[in-house]
Amino acid sequence: MDNAALWQRYQDWLYYDQNLGFYLDVSRMRFDDAFVEKMRNKFAKAFRDMEALEGGAIANPDEDRMVGHYWLRDPDLAPTSELKQEIIHALEKVETFASKVHSGEIHPPDAEKFTDILSIGIGGSALGPQFVAQALVPVNPPLNIHFSDNTDPTGIDKTIAKIGDRLKTTLVVVISKSGGTPETRNGMLEAKAAFEARNLNFSARAVAITGYDSKLENIAKSDRWLATFPMHDWVGGRTSELSVVGLLDAALQGINLRELLEGAKAMDATTRRHDLKTNPAALLALSWYYAGNGKGDKDMVVLPYKDSLLLFSRYLQQLVMESLGKEKDLDGNIVHQGIAVYGNKGSTDQHAYVQQLREGVPNFFITFIEVLHDREGTSIEVEPGVTSGDYLSGLLQGTRQAIYENQRDSITVTIPEVNPRMVGALIALYERAVTLYASLININAYHQPGVEAGKKAAASVLALQNKVVDALKRSTKPLALVEIADNIDAIAKIEAIYKIVRHLHSNHRGVQIEGNFAVPSSLKISLQ
Repeated sequence: MDNAALWQRYQDWLYYDQNLGFYLDVSRMRFDDAFVEKMRNKFAKAFRDMEALEGGAIANPDEDRMVGHYWLRDPDLAPTSELKQEIIHALEKVETFASKVHSGEIHPPDAEKFTDILSIGIGGSALGPQFVAQALVPVNPPLNIHFSDNTDPTGIDKTIAKIGDRLKTTLVVVISKSGGTPETRNGMLEAKAAFEARNLNFSARAVAITGYDSKLENIAKSDRWLATFPMHDWVGGRTSELSVVGLLDAALQGINLRELLEGAKAMDATTRRHDLKTNPAALLALSWYYAGNGKGDKDMVVLPYKDSLLLFSRYLQQLVMESLGKEKDLDGNIVHQGIAVYGNKGSTDQHAYVQQLREGVPNFFITFIEVLHDREGTSIEVEPGVTSGDYLSGLLQGTRQAIYENQRDSITVTIPEVNPRMVGALIALYERAVTLYASLININAYHQPGVEAGKKAAASVLALQNKVVDALKRSTKPLALVEIADNIDAIAKIEAIYKIVRHLHSNHRGVQIEGNFAVPSSLKISLQ
């Protein structure tokens, strides 16, 4: 296609929202008019499915739940007045609490104000707050935030060490819908132990974001924590950033919640149009379907050209991959759907993997995220008439052109600047694109049996560990792995038993191992 034709295609497919100052360019996705026409009936159904979802249809059959994260930014859309008031009250409670923390009305024992936040959660309870903090927190926020988002002991220790003496003025936010998520529970117990080791009252510094009458809510109430906040059962983890899950951390850091929600509401409104070319979420879904033949045949590489959007690709990994990665479709057919997401930021990655993107395996499409506003204040010229921001823009445009010339597709999302309103809009855009795409490929975006399977498998390993230790306690002599397996009737799990005893031995948990470690079957295991 010559330059004149490309310029015309750009104009034909450019979406611009004047209210948001938002652009979406899908002109470098090489679909043709015949493909678009073929997709119209699928989109007609997808638009109807979206309306049903927002109207309160049961979308998570595993838990018999609605999916209502759209109501969070427009409570008037909630299907009942009770849900509307629940949303409004939760937001007001967050804002009031944050205001009292900032003023010092709510403060730690023996100090005038809190200085830090330790946010404990996993998955959507961590990825969203981390992304928003990276994107929007000012240089000198009212409170500095730290995250505990794994059950890695070394990682927990490093986070606590980084806080250091400010632990006494640290507010702990524990986020878990059930209170039984192992990683979050472990993080809470580790944090509590760290506070108690310094003779600090943990409960006087802790708040919970959790479901009604959950294990965590009961702990928080019985131990008299500072506060509890509701985690609505109709909001899933990967779509929870604009619920209390993300808003409390954001408010405590001084981020404008109303602008976040307003941006999402504005994007929701524009993506309700039943017209492909004027609905940016539909344009994304169309592009994804085209790129991967409706089967996820190509990966999504996300390259934001702004340091503050560094974590956007990581946030999208969960949103896209947990929502779309499904074994079966809605009719029970084995389909193995999904889109793999990876990325970091431009132009850093032009020195990392753009070489492969341009000339290697063509198993991807790129989404460039462009930010028009360079910085606050005036930029110096690094060359005559050229600023650092000019270079960043030039590198984006040059990379886009270079990969297109080599028959690789791309999408470009352009926002005026990184502020709460635009971050809210980006979150809403991708949430809605995922929902529309899920309808196109006939899968349920709002359940995650694979995640639950992984949790159950982990629990079975820990149960096996208890049996192994019991067998060693009963034995009067060192045992070979096969003997341990025979004693607990788990010969089929001998490899797992080997890894359990190796882990216990490495961490000085009372397990002694003798023999040739290169030949596991030769090992003799006993308790010290």
